[in-house]
Amino acid sequence: MKILLAATAFLISIQLSFAQKTENPPNRNNQQVDGYKGIWFTLGQFSEYGDKYSGGLGTYTAKHIPLAIYAPKVNKTFFVYGGTTGENDRYLLCMIGSYDHKKKTVSRPTVVYDKQGVDDPHDNPSLAMDEQGYLWVFVSGRGNGRPGFKYRSKQPYSIDGFDQITEETMTYPQPKYIPGKGFLHLFTKYTGVRELYFETSPDGVTWTEDQKLAGIKRPEDKNAGHYQVSGQLGDKVVTFFNWHPNGDVDKRTNLYYLQTTDMGKTWTTADGKEIAVPVTDVASPTLVKEFFSQGQNVYVKDVNFDEQGNPIALYLSGPGHQPGPKNGLRQWAVAHWNGSAWENHPVTTSDHNYDMGSLFVKGNIWMVVAPTENTPQPWGGGGEVVQWKSTDQGKTWTRAKQITHNSPRNHNYIRKVVDGHDPFYYFWADGDPGKLSPSHMYFGDSKGTVWELPYTMTKEAAKPKKVK
Repeated sequence: MKILLAATAFLISIQLSFAQKTENPPNRNNQQVDGYKGIWFTLGQFSEYGDKYSGGLGTYTAKHIPLAIYAPKVNKTFFVYGGTTGENDRYLLCMIGSYDHKKKTVSRPTVVYDKQGVDDPHDNPSLAMDEQGYLWVFVSGRGNGRPGFKYRSKQPYSIDGFDQITEETMTYPQPKYIPGKGFLHLFTKYTGVRELYFETSPDGVTWTEDQKLAGIKRPEDKNAGHYQVSGQLGDKVVTFFNWHPNGDVDKRTNLYYLQTTDMGKTWTTADGKEIAVPVTDVASPTLVKEFFSQGQNVYVKDVNFDEQGNPIALYLSGPGHQPGPKNGLRQWAVAHWNGSAWENHPVTTSDHNYDMGSLFVKGNIWMVVAPTENTPQPWGGGGEVVQWKSTDQGKTWTRAKQITHNSPRNHNYIRKVVDGHDPFYYFWADGDPGKLSPSHMYFGDSKGTVWELPYTMTKEAAKPKKVK
């Protein structure tokens, strides 16, 4: 197996070196491209069963939130993703597209920001929309070496052109627009190692200073570290985050929660106890569930709310960071604030820490759409997409439908649309985690019907193809 792994890594390195020789084209900002081509990526941290994560990562990461928003005034869904220039290229373009629900067509996608040779989808964009319908694209940076950017559409509800508003240090952007108040933006800064911050703005142009939200350290720790996922319900913005002991991302563990209803002026626990920020204590009252003593890693995937407005987290846990059977199947679960206490309930299992799906709540029906069927490339990130449902607030789950079948490549990072409307209810990309491959993109409806976005386009708009 180790000889096979070495050979696989060698072949991938040859493919990547070939891909990197692709000549960088001129800057493509505000240009349309000829179809929906997702970025393929490999991290390069190989163990016996392949890279820590790799594959089609156009809708990566779970910490870029949101990627898609439905706009009722124009009956369109706008969505951002990490695209590329061709099926053999690893040249990142931060893209935006739109789906017209009346015409049932997608526009040609527009390049918001050309990453000029960067191949890393950690730099993928996130999306916000203000009261006037202007689209705001938050382009992620990476660490302190690559800056992030904020862009605003030149016209409301239009993807034809964008203006740069800011350049700054930010990673994993999670913008929230609150009508009548402005933007609350949650993000990460590499201040030792990954710490959580937020900022606010009434108009997207003038912003407050960055304020630290969490940086947990034990007395013996030199570094802190967190990843978060967030959600919004009216004026309420919530975040669930894990903890990286001494900044070690491969030992991420525990689950914490904070919420604000006043644009970050005060932060509280789910039961309303005010919390001073930044959170720095491992045993903070923000702790939802402790995993550290069990030796369990925690990967937070999504956030939603029950019918009463109580928060729910979708997360995955397991004993280690490396892929493969040594660490067994990973456990999907939900953490639910029932109004007086946190409940945790298992959903299903899958075979990779970086399998990623979304949580939907409509009335008393909870739904998870995620790549939990471990084919066609087992022990790699992603798989076949499955729909799971619960009618008892997440206590028990049934496998309702397998959404994709007999796929040539793993599907991964299924991302829900804010205020999503069928048929564009969630979207994602595919890719082979074991070798450089094309990455096609798809969207699905609440019933599990799938359409493929056009990989090549010859006209300004095209009808997506239904996948049988």
